[in-house]
Amino acid sequence: MSFFKEECPITITSTAIEHIRTILQEKSINTNLYGLRVGVKGGGCGGASPLLGFDTVKENDHCYMLKDFSVIVEKKHLMYVLGLEIDYEDNGEIKGFVFNNPNEKVVV
Repeated sequence: MSFFKEECPITITSTAIEHIRTILQEKSINTNLYGLRVGVKGGGCGGASPLLGFDTVKENDHCYMLKDFSVIVEKKHLMYVLGLEIDYEDNGEIKGFVFNNPNEKVVV
């Protein structure tokens, strides 16, 4: 991953970053080959759902360096994730990554 954009359109909280680092370490994911892919899937009646996982860079991706790992966003998903904040909650009712945007709150 040699090409990085300057400013990441996504904010990831320190709690989420810690959890991402834990996953990277536990799964022995090579951050030189894989980045954190953020995007959306679906649509239709249920609307778009957030997508989060580790992946390699594809041709139409934008890459951003965030702390010690990269964030990958497919170009066509940029408008859906612009301003998105990713957090991690573990409080009995909610356990997982939480996607906060101006219009809704989603847990995966």
